[in-house]
Amino acid sequence: MVDVSREPHGEFEERPVDLITLSNQGGVRVEVLPYGAILRAIWVPGRDGAFANVVLGFADLAGYVERNAPFFGCVAGRYANRIAEGRFTLDGEALQLTTNDGVNHLHGGRRGFDKRLWDAEIVREGSSAGVRLRLLSPDGEEGYPGTLSAEVRYLLDDANQLRIDYRAETDRPTIVNLTQHTYWNLAGEGSSSIEHHVLRLRASRFTPVDASLTPTGELTPVAGTPFDFTKPTAVGARIREDHEQLQHGKGYDHNFVFDREPGDDSLIDAVTLHDPDSGRTLNIWTTEPGVQVYSGNYLDGTLVGASGRTYRQSDGIALETQHFPDSPNNPHFPSPVLRPGGRYRSTTIFAFSVQ
Repeated sequence: MVDVSREPHGEFEERPVDLITLSNQGGVRVEVLPYGAILRAIWVPGRDGAFANVVLGFADLAGYVERNAPFFGCVAGRYANRIAEGRFTLDGEALQLTTNDGVNHLHGGRRGFDKRLWDAEIVREGSSAGVRLRLLSPDGEEGYPGTLSAEVRYLLDDANQLRIDYRAETDRPTIVNLTQHTYWNLAGEGSSSIEHHVLRLRASRFTPVDASLTPTGELTPVAGTPFDFTKPTAVGARIREDHEQLQHGKGYDHNFVFDREPGDDSLIDAVTLHDPDSGRTLNIWTTEPGVQVYSGNYLDGTLVGASGRTYRQSDGIALETQHFPDSPNNPHFPSPVLRPGGRYRSTTIFAFSVQ
């Protein structure tokens, strides 16, 4: 059985914020903050049996409220990733979202779901247990049409799997794209670069970007490029090659297109990340059509993590299962449109093991 505990962790806008901890029989521990629906820490064992926190983050709530420009551990939304110039057209209506990334809209805008306090409820399902987080986003928030009722559920089991279920409903046509923005370092938070981590993606195409990191609309084969992770490859093996796309992102900051049939939203084993030194391995199963791989290119040593160490470039890697960036402006991408009477559903599973 998985145990769940909660304890006071601070206040946000004069409301108490609890730290909710999920612990399974094997000693795996997941810490959740309702502020931003943040995964604050995940403790998993290595080959030698030693446990380490494998996600980047801050020691206290104030760090997330005041300094979380990198979006450590949060749920990003209402639309994760970028929308070009914050503009798109839905059912013939031209819409303008707030812009917070140069001229573009990023991760829901100036006050996205990462900066909101979600309502938290402990839940149990069989031998699994976790927390259900709910949030109401009003019509017009950050420019989005429709009142959106969003839900994220984190469930831990004794097989060392953390299941994330996303749900949303709307009263007007809108767009939705929720993702978990955890930065991983399987060697342990604050310990080293992730460039030696080995990455495998079930993706033979990616979406190239322009200089503002917005997709050009192309679906480009990865074969023969530094973006080919169809076979297990060290993250840093080709990250400094002379390639225009790596220059745009200052490393990897790109959406990869999973190899699945159009309309297929079954769970697939889509991503594997492995740390050869500790043996810790993360497998990501998802119903989503893509994943944003971000190699921590803008971590610059100015943020101090939970371990008391500073985070520098490539000290963590984000693997954000998602619909593609700027999908509302690319009708050949999978559609992120949600309509009244419909329900947004998405599931991602983080499965931990040792090799």
